[in-house]
Amino acid sequence: MTDTHLTDIRFSSFNFAKEIMQGIEDAGFSNCTPIQAATIPLVLAGRDVAGQAQTGTGKTAAFLLTTFQRLLEKPPGPGRKATQPRAIMLAPTRELAIQIHKDAQVLGRHTGLKLGLVFGGTGYDQQRKQLEEGVDILIGTPGRLIDYFKQKIFDLRAIEVVVLDEADRMFDLGFIKDIRYLLRRMPPPDKRLGLLFSATLSFRVTELAYEHMNNPEAVKIETDKVTADKVKQTCYMTANEEKIPLLIGLLRHMDPHRTIVFVNTKREADRVWGYLEGNGLHAAVLSGDVPQKKRMSLLRQFQSGELPVMVATDVAARGLHIPDVSHVINYDLPEDAEDYVHRIGRTARAGASGDAISFACERYAFSLPDIEDYIGHKIPSEPVTAELLAEIDPASRKRAPEQRPRQPGGRPKQGRRPKNKAESGDKPPAKKRRRRRRPKPSGTE
Repeated sequence: MTDTHLTDIRFSSFNFAKEIMQGIEDAGFSNCTPIQAATIPLVLAGRDVAGQAQTGTGKTAAFLLTTFQRLLEKPPGPGRKATQPRAIMLAPTRELAIQIHKDAQVLGRHTGLKLGLVFGGTGYDQQRKQLEEGVDILIGTPGRLIDYFKQKIFDLRAIEVVVLDEADRMFDLGFIKDIRYLLRRMPPPDKRLGLLFSATLSFRVTELAYEHMNNPEAVKIETDKVTADKVKQTCYMTANEEKIPLLIGLLRHMDPHRTIVFVNTKREADRVWGYLEGNGLHAAVLSGDVPQKKRMSLLRQFQSGELPVMVATDVAARGLHIPDVSHVINYDLPEDAEDYVHRIGRTARAGASGDAISFACERYAFSLPDIEDYIGHKIPSEPVTAELLAEIDPASRKRAPEQRPRQPGGRPKQGRRPKNKAESGDKPPAKKRRRRRRPKPSGTE
């Protein structure tokens, strides 16, 4: 399905309840985005939907508005308890769960529906109390939800709507077993409305949809380019030792009022942050190691413009809706081409324009051909000139952590790992292989 005729459809053309229309007006929405125009009529007609669209295209509003309508149209079943939510929305990361809840507060302000938010890392007792008091719509990450569920703080027998957001990311982060655990404890697919959204409807995502949904309608919003049209993409072919001077030089030449610098490891995030701060550029690190309260505080500062530069691992690549991000810099090229699209999708959202700058260094340049093949075009290359390379304050080298010492065999020493994947924003560690013991020789028969 293309998006040529879908941008002319207005929210007022749907038969939304007046309470929902008030929320739409509060949010300043008038015309639908293509994914909204394509999915909302199907969901309002009672169809399950598996939708594919780029990040930042309005998927969240599509499933929130239709969920509100469904719950307002049909009163709760007889005998429903307060601890039985009527709708559940599952997100792979706490940042995405928080953003969905924030959007739901705006769009659902006049509906009278009670919202709940559950995620790992903070607020355990507060979230538990919220569930005990009862919610209509429960938004959260799988790990913390299962924790409360197993304690019988709430149950899923009254679920009328289930939403899986960023389903492909659920696989990436190892949450699919948890998702299936929850889905199997809800009413059967023909007794509930199922909505799944994903940046890609890969085979594994489609298989999940058909296994746990009621004959879902697949909706794919395709554009001529995988990346947003208004993102200006640039690539610098740079030596490893030029990356820090180039980064600082570029930030000084432009107006980095809201810039995200992506790196591939937490260690490198700390190192880049040290150099930026040591050279007069105010920045912060967003990674899986940052405590939840501090992470939320940093995001607020970044959104307000108080913090101009955020150095981030891929924990921040999806699900964050930060308006007016001016620049995305891939200090490290991602090894996965899809991650490139998700990273640069942080800028040029909702029709705005933005810049995406990538460093193809000696270590990660091998990713560039795969990225260009995936997005369907070459990324324009710019020369690294002497004018762009900044002089580095020698004192900042002491501030930046050195490279992690290596053990024999070339593998870096491992720091303390998160307790579980639900508390971490990054991918869970791979399971260690058990060494098979050679069977002892059997005795004589």
